[in-house]
Amino acid sequence: MVTIILFAPLVGAILAGFGWKLMGEKGAQWTTTGLLFLAALLSWIVFLTLGDAHTVSLFRFIESGTLSTEWAIRVDRLTSIMLIVVTTVSALVHLYSFGYMAHDPQFEHTPYRARFFAYLSLFTFAMLALVTSDNLVQMFFGWEGVGLASYLLIGFYYKKPSANAAAIKAFVVNRVGDFGFALGIFALFYLTDSIQFDQIFNEIPRLAETQLTFLWTEWNAANLIAFLLFIGAMGKSAQLFLHTWLPDAMEGPTPVSALIHAATMVTAGVFLVCRMSPLMEFAPQATAFITFLGATTAFFAATVGLVQNDIKRVIAYSTCSQLGYMFVAAGVGVYPVAMFHLLTHAFFKAMLFLGAGSVIHAMHHEQDMRNYGGLRKKVPYTFWAMMIGTLAITGVGIPLTGWFGFAGFVSKDAIIESAWAGTQGGYAFWMLVIAALFTSFYSWRLMFLTFYGKPRGDKHTHEHAHESPKVMTIPLGVLAIGAVFSGMVFYSVFFGNHDKVLSFFGMPAHHAEASEEGHGTETAAAEDHGDAAATEESQGEETAAADTATEEVPAADTATEDAGEASAMGGEHGETAAAQHAGADAATGLEYGAIYMAPDNTVMDDAHHAPIWVKLSPFVAMVLGFAVAYWFYIVNPVLPRKLAEQQRPLYLFLLNKWYFDEAYDFLFVRPAKAVGRFFWKRGDGNVIDGSINGVAMGIIPFFTKLAGRAQSGYIFTYAFAMVIGIAILVTWMSILGGAH
Repeated sequence: MVTIILFAPLVGAILAGFGWKLMGEKGAQWTTTGLLFLAALLSWIVFLTLGDAHTVSLFRFIESGTLSTEWAIRVDRLTSIMLIVVTTVSALVHLYSFGYMAHDPQFEHTPYRARFFAYLSLFTFAMLALVTSDNLVQMFFGWEGVGLASYLLIGFYYKKPSANAAAIKAFVVNRVGDFGFALGIFALFYLTDSIQFDQIFNEIPRLAETQLTFLWTEWNAANLIAFLLFIGAMGKSAQLFLHTWLPDAMEGPTPVSALIHAATMVTAGVFLVCRMSPLMEFAPQATAFITFLGATTAFFAATVGLVQNDIKRVIAYSTCSQLGYMFVAAGVGVYPVAMFHLLTHAFFKAMLFLGAGSVIHAMHHEQDMRNYGGLRKKVPYTFWAMMIGTLAITGVGIPLTGWFGFAGFVSKDAIIESAWAGTQGGYAFWMLVIAALFTSFYSWRLMFLTFYGKPRGDKHTHEHAHESPKVMTIPLGVLAIGAVFSGMVFYSVFFGNHDKVLSFFGMPAHHAEASEEGHGTETAAAEDHGDAAATEESQGEETAAADTATEEVPAADTATEDAGEASAMGGEHGETAAAQHAGADAATGLEYGAIYMAPDNTVMDDAHHAPIWVKLSPFVAMVLGFAVAYWFYIVNPVLPRKLAEQQRPLYLFLLNKWYFDEAYDFLFVRPAKAVGRFFWKRGDGNVIDGSINGVAMGIIPFFTKLAGRAQSGYIFTYAFAMVIGIAILVTWMSILGGAH
């Protein structure tokens, strides 16, 4: 089943890309979309029926020296979550694209739809390869695959210079992050002689006590590797300093924005951090940096979103900000909550992007919100869909219930409470609360400018605005269901009930109510926390198996045995032992499920006991943001212009995105162009071309003229030359012969 899920989009991409002339453009569209809906259906079946974690081995992948990898599908709770996110959103985007890409003015009299749908399916395959990977090399293959697919999709309007520039920018910026990711993989292979997740995880306690020399400095291996991997996550998930590609990526068609830059590709970094949670738990300096940067990104992107006028760019900066929330949750060690917000965010953010696309479609590709206004009667279905998305992203719900509200209310509040518990009410907590206030403001600003007030801009465009076809509005309705109910439905298994969270993710219980996990592990976990035997392991007290009543065993110095040798719990199709995936490794005492939370990681429990004012803070921020937006754009619409004129430097600072693009242009782009220009003009032009031209047009003609003068036509001249030559030859032979 999971094999079909993985390769169905690839088959669709190949058929649409190379066979569209045989099946026609419509055939290509239906083929790719049908295969995606099949993958989505099977993904939900896997998610709802997932039992023991296992691995499905497909074929040998790379063999080089001690590196031996196979292409395998890792099926656990993290994988199943990502499967439903990727395939559901992708299937709906494929369906939505039937209407949105039906008549594209960029491609008059040119076939383009088959190519677009092939690119969408290719991206989906690469993303699925990433999230189903069982080793880092396979993950890196998918990681680079989504980079390639995003380049093709962002630059789909290749006739537009801005689209080409945005595609190149996204590709280059992501390569910076990918270099850090690659270094992290190299370091792990160097220290563990493996790139398999299970073998790496069982070596983590040893890495935490290992020093590594990097850039002429001694580093703790666990912290360094975690930091390098996070650099890769920064690029893919558009965190501060490597975020500049995300807003420009809106140059691609709107379905691309919904698929890549809202729900799937940009969440790859969050998935990576959660997948590597055993490493992150042993890297406190790295996770502190992740928390700090995530909180800063959430604040930064929210401030920029306050003043953007392009409807897609507002939502793009919102995405950047919400990714910061996810990284804060992962940074403080509450990985289930990070995945919770990833899941809920996928629904309401994809819906907001597709809703924006519906508005753009209705307004004949006008994207400036200053030219909108009063559209709620023109596009009522789109209006209500975006209203639901706005209620979700701003966090509307009943405070202090924790679970009764729209999706964003449930998951975002869980992150804010976790940030308070993980940082003792420090920097990250306050940045997220302020970002929640700004999120509410710019989200309602978008709604008021677009759907309320008097029509602005071109009168003819407003008169002909109309609702999108059903093929575009049906995906909005499906996503709206997720935006309303996903938070309430999944609250208990992601955050609300600690025991259910442990069971859901297959993690061993570290507390008094410990119970045997459903992963085939034979380790008894029924003993009370207070009665657990103390362990003396030198590999670090934090990961000792005392809390799970396992026996004390000396720490291993080498990687653990292969999956087939771990236990007899393996199943068919190359399944590894369930005990191995549950992490019941006697050699290190490190027990993990789909994710790992150290025994002393009590942030989730502490978050449940946060003070009332902490639980109310995001709700109060949401209400304030709504009130200010209502005052600015409904009650007194002239106020924003006056404020922008009074605070001109601040307004320009935010409008120009904190001048990051200008700074990078000055620090990197211009010097790179100057170096290239120097090598072009001086190196290539003067040295290389000059040398070749000098030899061809100077030296060779000079000697040719000399040789020409020697051709006098007189025999005595030639005889004299021969005598001189013979004399030189005899002299040279005499000297050389005498020397020997």
